[in-house]
Amino acid sequence: MQTGLKGRDLIGDLDFSKEEVETVLDVAFDLKMKRAMGIPHAYLRDKVLAMLFYFSSTRTRGSFEAGMAQLGGHAAFIESRTTQVSHGDTEVELGEIFGRYFDGIAIRHCDWDLGNRYINNVASSSRVPVLNMQCEIYHPHQCLADIMTIIEKKGRDLRRKKMVVSWAYASSYLKPMSVPQSLILQMPRFGLDVVLAHPPEFKLMPDIMDQAREQARKYHTGFEVVHDMDEACKDADIIYAKSWGPMMTTTDAAEGKRLQDSYADWIMNDARMALGKDDAIYMHPLPADRDVEVASSVLDSHQSVVFDEAENRLHAQKAVMALTM
Repeated sequence: MQTGLKGRDLIGDLDFSKEEVETVLDVAFDLKMKRAMGIPHAYLRDKVLAMLFYFSSTRTRGSFEAGMAQLGGHAAFIESRTTQVSHGDTEVELGEIFGRYFDGIAIRHCDWDLGNRYINNVASSSRVPVLNMQCEIYHPHQCLADIMTIIEKKGRDLRRKKMVVSWAYASSYLKPMSVPQSLILQMPRFGLDVVLAHPPEFKLMPDIMDQAREQARKYHTGFEVVHDMDEACKDADIIYAKSWGPMMTTTDAAEGKRLQDSYADWIMNDARMALGKDDAIYMHPLPADRDVEVASSVLDSHQSVVFDEAENRLHAQKAVMALTM
């Protein structure tokens, strides 16, 4: 167990070593047990977390607020459009001032080519830990919940298990690419052979791809890219299919929507689940575009673990907050 996480930021998935992530998971499982048994665990009594949102949320806000309350502290919800943040306060001012008011700062900012830089700028001026609740590059707390869920369903020894991270069509909006990028960075560290599937126009960031390949080399796991959803799903143990935008091809919203709509057949359905192993699980961070991105028959099936995955956001984030704050 690593014990040097006090005061640390968690902005990118590789900010914590594999051993430090394992510590987070150990604490998360312990806190989940305590929650189930009704054992008080007010490790952050009198601590306050600032939660600054530039991007709307359901699970993120709910799980961080509930988690801080269960840890004995308080979470202050701050919406960027209804505060001076929207017209005046800089990252330096926020880091300096919120770092004096609060015991931790959590930020969700997914604007392309802005969010991650913004979070890092706040962190550079803050005396308290800064936690990334999602940016355009990373979604580290979702990824921690994901690996926690995979361990629960598939055991601690994940070597030679095949995980598919696949693009899927969504009609609602061009979603950030942070979830698949976090997955391909973190999952090779735990022994999973990752297959990334997407249409050619929906590539991930080149430096993230390079880092993912390096993690796969370091941990002696597979990392493959294919452009066929059916090919990817064959013999899979875990299928994580969700949408993301074509930001590496175009940042124009209209062109991005045109490209997205041209791949409406990339839906996660029963036929594709059947290509995986009999005990394959389906994962998605939610919300999902039902019967567009994923068939309801898959999302509601016994193979779907999306609600366990959503619950584990609470426990994983509590572990990070307890260890860093």
